[in-house]
This record gives sequence, C-alpha cells and structure tokens, in this order.
Amino acid sequence: VNGVRMSPDDYFRHASFEGLEERLEHLYPNPAVRDAKRPEYVARLEFEINTILKMGFPGYFLIVGDFINWAKNNGCPVGPGRGSGAGSLVAYSLKITDLDPLQYNLLFERFLNPERVSMPDFDIDFCQQNRDRVIDYVKDKYGHDAVSQIVTFGTLAARAAIRDVGRVLDFPYGFCDGISKLIPNKPGQAVTLQLLPAERKKGDKLVYALEAEPMLAERERNEDDVHTLLELARKLEGLTRNVGMHAGGVLIAPGKLTDFCPLYAQPGGGSAVSQFDKNDVEAIGLVKFDFLGLATLTILEIAKDFIVARHAGQQDFKFENLPLDDKSVYALFARGETEAVFQFESVGMQRMLKDAKPNRLEDLIAMNALYRPGPMDLIPSYIARKQGKEVPDYPDPRVKPMLEETYGIMVYQEQVMQTAQILGGYSLGGADMLRRAMGKKDEKEMAAHREIFRKGAGINGLSEEKSDEVFDLMEKFAGYGFNKSHSAAYALLAYHTAWVKVHYPAEFYAANMTVEMDDTDKLRILHGDASGKFGISFESPDVNRGAYRFEPTGNKSVRYGLGAIKGTGQQAIAAIVAARESGGPYTSLFDFAVRVDRSKLNKRTVEALIKGGAFDNLQLNRAALLASVDRAFEFSAATEANANQGGLFDMGDDGGGAHGASDQEPELVNATPWGVKERLVHEKTAIGFYLSGHLFDEVETEVRRFAKLKLEDLIDARDTLVLAAIVTDLRVINGNRGKLVLFKLDDKTDTLEASVDEATFNTHRNLLKDDELVIVQGTLQPGNERFGRRFKVTQVWSLEAARCKFGKYLRVAVNGTVPDVQRLVKDFPPRLESTDPEALMRGLPVRLSLRRQGASVELQLGDAARFFPTDAALASWVVQADQGLASIVYE
Repeated sequence: VNGVRMSPDDYFRHASFEGLEERLEHLYPNPAVRDAKRPEYVARLEFEINTILKMGFPGYFLIVGDFINWAKNNGCPVGPGRGSGAGSLVAYSLKITDLDPLQYNLLFERFLNPERVSMPDFDIDFCQQNRDRVIDYVKDKYGHDAVSQIVTFGTLAARAAIRDVGRVLDFPYGFCDGISKLIPNKPGQAVTLQLLPAERKKGDKLVYALEAEPMLAERERNEDDVHTLLELARKLEGLTRNVGMHAGGVLIAPGKLTDFCPLYAQPGGGSAVSQFDKNDVEAIGLVKFDFLGLATLTILEIAKDFIVARHAGQQDFKFENLPLDDKSVYALFARGETEAVFQFESVGMQRMLKDAKPNRLEDLIAMNALYRPGPMDLIPSYIARKQGKEVPDYPDPRVKPMLEETYGIMVYQEQVMQTAQILGGYSLGGADMLRRAMGKKDEKEMAAHREIFRKGAGINGLSEEKSDEVFDLMEKFAGYGFNKSHSAAYALLAYHTAWVKVHYPAEFYAANMTVEMDDTDKLRILHGDASGKFGISFESPDVNRGAYRFEPTGNKSVRYGLGAIKGTGQQAIAAIVAARESGGPYTSLFDFAVRVDRSKLNKRTVEALIKGGAFDNLQLNRAALLASVDRAFEFSAATEANANQGGLFDMGDDGGGAHGASDQEPELVNATPWGVKERLVHEKTAIGFYLSGHLFDEVETEVRRFAKLKLEDLIDARDTLVLAAIVTDLRVINGNRGKLVLFKLDDKTDTLEASVDEATFNTHRNLLKDDELVIVQGTLQPGNERFGRRFKVTQVWSLEAARCKFGKYLRVAVNGTVPDVQRLVKDFPPRLESTDPEALMRGLPVRLSLRRQGASVELQLGDAARFFPTDAALASWVVQADQGLASIVYE
C-alpha cells in the first residue's frame, strides 16, 4: 500500500480503518457531526479488529471482502447482509455488509464470540443470474485446483426405503405403495421406521412410525411380507442414496484441494465438487464460504437498469443512497400493499402491517422478526403497545433504553444478551454462551448459568426473587428470539423493494414479472396487483415491439414480455427481435415466417404467439392466423427455395433478406373469428391467465346482484357465503377418505383455493370444469403456516339455476308492446332442476310492467308463464319487451 509492504494483519487493520472513514463520510456528510461520532466507531472497530486478530481470522475477512467488492464493481448485485455477520463493524467497513451496526444496535459478539473459538461464517446473497460469475472469479484468483463446491448426500428416508426394498423383493407396486402411505407425513419432523426404544432419550424428537400409526404396527405383526419389508427397510434407512451439490457452499483451500479431500467432477458440468460434506470439510480445517442466490437482488438490479435507462438524472442511481425515512414507503407498508415486497408479501404479514402501521425501519426489523411460528403470540401485544393502547412493561429501568424500540418486548436474541450484560454482569461473549445454553435447554447448564446470573444481578442490586424472574423472562424469549442482525439486513432489502414499488411502479412490476416469467401463477398475481391497486396498464405481447423480458413503456404501463408466452424460449425470441431490428417491423404472418431464422422457430412457438395476442397488431382474427400457420411455413420454404434458385443465375441480388415481389403472399385461411370465451381460453393456454379481458367480465354486473362479495374482500369468518367465480386449475386428489377435488375460484379481483367432496363433485361434474362460471355456497377455512385459506364448497349452481335461486321475478316493460307470452312459454318452459331430479325447478315468475304519465303498474302472470332463465330465454324476452327493457329483479 503506497509502496509499503504490509503483513496480512497490518493490511487488514489498514483496510478496515480506511473503509470506516469512507463509510463515515457517507453516513455523516457534515464534518462536525462526523468528528463527534468518530470516537464511538473507532472504539468499536478497534475492539473488533483486536478480537479478529487474536482469533486468527483476518485472512477470512479479507478474502470475503475481496470477492464481494469485485462483485459490486462488476455488475453482480450483493445483498446488504445476511445472518449475524451484519453485526460486525469491520464487515461494514470492508463493504462486506451495507448496514451500520451501531445505528441499529447490532452486536459483533453474536457473530464472532471472543470467548468461544469458532469459525466466522458469512452467508452472502448474490444476484441469482450473476452468482456463478463470482465463483468463477474466485477460481481464477485462487486457482481452479484450490476451489470447489461441496457435496451433499441424499439419504434413504422411511418411505423411499420401503419402496426400494419392495422393488428388489419384486413385491407388487400397489402393496408397497400402500405400506409407504401408512408412514405419517410430518413436515419439519424426522419420521423413522426404527422400533420405539424402551426408554426414550431426552431431546429425542424423532417420530416413530409404528407408534404414530397403529395400523402399520398391526400389519407388521400379522403379515409376513410386511414384516420382511419393514425389517429390511430399517437396515437401509438413513444410508446414502445419491449425491448432489450444496446450494451455496464453496471451498477455498490454501493449496491443491486434492491435498486435503477427495474430489469428483459433477456429471455434465465438469465442476469440481468435494467428496466430503460441509461438516467433514470443516472438521479437516477447510474454510467454507456460502455463495447464495437471491432473486430479489436480480429484481432490484433489473429495476435499477430500467430506472437509469428511462429517467433523466438517474445515471448514478444506487440503492445505498436512498433515504430511509420516506413517508410514502412506510405508508405502503401501513396499507399492507406489499405484494412482491421481499419478506413482507404473505397475507398474514400484510394483515399485521395494516394493524401495526410501521413508520420507521426499526418497526420493519421487529415485524420481520416477530412474524414467525414462535413469537407470533407477541404480535397483538406489540401492536397494542406501539399504538399506545397498552403500557410497555420493562423488567428493570436499566434495560429500558435497549428495549424501547420494541416497546419492552424481547424480540431479538441480542436483547436477551444485553439484558444478561446489563443486569447479570455478563460480558457480551458470555451472554452469547448463555443464549446458546437457553436455546439448547440443557438443565445442568441452565442451573449453572442461573447461579452466575443471580450473583451478577445481586451485585447490581436485584433480589434473588427478581433475579429469577428476569432470568425466566430471558429464558422464555431466548427460545424464539430472532437474530436482529439478519432481520435488520433483510428489512433494509424490503425497504429498497418497497421504495421502487412506490416511486417507479412500472419498473418494479416489469422487473418482478421478468424474473417470475416461468411461474404463471405468480405472474397472474403480479398482474392483478399491478392493474388493480396501482393502475398499471399492460400492453399485449407484440412481435413488432416486444422483447424477451417485460419492459416499462411509461410511468404506469408495461409491455408484456414475449418470453412469458408458453412454448417460446429465449432463442426463438432473440431470433424474432434480431430479424425485426435488421429488416424493420413485420407486415404480416407470412412476412414474419420468411424473415425469422426458421432453425430457431417452430410451429408451436408461432401458435403460442398467436394465441397470446402477439400478432393482433397485424391481424385481429386470431382464428385465421392460427389456421394459416402451416401455409405461412410453406410460403417461407418456397420463398427460400426461390431465392436459392435465383442465386445461381442472378449475381446482382442486393441481399436485402426480404422476400421479393415475385413471391406473392397467399391469403390467410378463411376462419370464423373466435368468440370472447374461446379467445380468452386460448389466451390462457399461452399466457397462463386471461390478459386482454376476463371470462368474468360478461357476467360480473349480474352476479354481483346476488353474490356481492368479491374474493379480494373476503375476511376470515365461519359464516356461510355465496361466491361467483370462474373455475381454474381443477384437480382430483386421492385422500384417505376418498377423492377430494381441489380447484381455484377466480373473479379477476383475486383467486381462492376451493375444495369439494367426491359426492358433491359427481353431482355437479357438468359445472365444475376449468373456465366455467359457477356460483358456490360454502364456508371459508382459515389458513395456517403451510396452507392458505380454502373455501369448502357445499352447494354449486350454474348461472341459470342461480337466477332461479336468488331472483324474485322477471320484469318486462310492455309500454305499447305486448309480448307473445304463449309462444315464449312454449319455447322456454320450466324444467327439472338438474342438481335435484326429485324437485321441479319452477323457474322465474314474470311481471309485465306498464308506465303511463308518471304512474306505473305491474301485473304478475300465472305459473304457466314461469320459465327457466337461460341466456337464450332471457334474450327472447328482451326482444319482445318494449325497447328491450326486461331484467331479473333480485331484491
């Protein structure tokens, strides 16, 4: 540095202080304020540097800082931090993290405990698209023979062991499948086939299948084949079945990796992978670095590119320069409009945001930490305290300054540690050991710590009773307290995504939909959120203007990405764009077929583009376009053949690439244009949802008169509800109690998972089909951490049946016009209700309405005039009515 050769330790200190000064200049632009703040930062930095040097880890920090800064300087977005590493000021100074730990009271000891020697472990989030570039940089810098990724071993679980053993023993598939399905499904818990021990060890959290499912135990006792199957499966359970690659782990060795561990080349990729797993590589002294891919960083990078390209004065736009006190951003959180906002997009989280109304980053940090299975019970109290409805309670006045930001509730592990430090006299390193002991719930260790805390608390003036009370409180919160450093770093990332959503919504949605383009369910949700709540309009896909990805075309408009149309692909879209850029806009389907490189384009791709509306600006009749695809490809082949033949004799061809005048384009195949429903159904097959309209549009006005609730307005309640929507994604699942039919209800405001039992489904099979309108009655089942809300359907009606069920009568205007009632009754009589063969669906009564000089009278016709209100019947009554005034009265 500056001509001076430094040792790694000296350079580490130099780089840390140099980086700190840069950070302070950014944090405190005012020199006077910066000078006043500097001593606090310098003291903390000195402590961390000395600790790191003493533990022998400066090289680790320098290596991590090197590849992270390379990534930042070479267009590879890096997250602001992840895990406890965000609590280190050295990491902040070396630009490993981007969150000031002093400002948010984050603890270094939570990351690296000077009283417990363990390797530091930075988890680093990289943009998904660029993560491999960073790994390649590390390989180039330290040597390809010194860098590898880490193996993972897949093991035989209970069900897999049963199936594999059954296959080898040549037992029938149905028999083995039936036995394997008796294994309890316990998400998040380990289920074993092993016999239940006579005395379970403390801390044994295994689920023993024979205990949890008595039928399995009974069959093993009574059936020889089942006994043989399970006995062999027990011996195989837990053995390695296959190998894979760790999602983020990368090894960097001081020399050739083959000197430390065996390697193998991953099939297909050729990347070197260690044959020791992550635990074994650490045991032999190798250092593991976690390179994790995070889609949110990719989204933010794409959005940033759009912002810089489209908005003057934003050439130097950086997320790190955003103000963290933007009221409009916190207003978005307070409204719960956080779809696609990192970590805050679940329905439960949105509900909490609406109740809590956060107005500072500290609130977001707390909510991110609270919205987890353990501490969720604290959410109502936190909200009440924040809103002044409940008085915060502090275990001791001395911890009030530390607990004030969470209104007296210990939300974070760091608060447990600081309480032990302030009241119990622990060092922060010792407090971290206490926190770990509380997490493990080791009774012997806890008893020893209780005595240490009592002694320290006594010195600080607490009675033994009060000391035990505080210790019990700490123990309770330590069980589910969250790592504040991690929550703070992710809350900052959430703020960045929300800021873009507020200030650049078109860029926000274009970036999100580009990243999610392979997930049509997610695209549909984003499209609904954008167009519904944020007024974003979407331009249909267009071969003459579109690109592979979604693109903002205005402050409130987005062009649909061609790559999101099913059956296209990146190569095909690149060929379409290249031909358009070289030869100008396409003029017809035939011009398109001739000019696009046919080695990159196939019939399926063109058909998908047509169904998705990408040719609408050339020809609105999608049916004719679809029928003409073969003709277009034949014309393209003929044009190419003519060009090749002409090339033998015509050396003066200008090589323009367009088909010549002699190649007269054929006419499109004559085809009847699709109706609205057919067009939207085809569009859905190509795009995944209805884009240019919705099947619900044509009936919405009528059905809202009796099915008033929109899906977006549903609240958790056990009341019986009537809903109207389009059926999508219907599937039949075989369950323990028979078949269960699941489908989604879609009324264009939202979608809702629904279920119906086998008997009800069989009765209404003609109605419960994809893309059909149904009116359903049932109850809303609340969701949980695993599943969202579900509507349990008990009754189903067609629109015609619903008109009879909920309508009162048909009012027909007869001012000077008398309808031919006899003919209408003959053509459209009452009929049996299809859902109940025993009962006559008597249909709707008819009233004739006469208005004369401000007076009006209605005359109800007899039962013989009742009719079943199909669309055709209604249309006939409308034609007969005066000025077409005929409508069903619902209330």
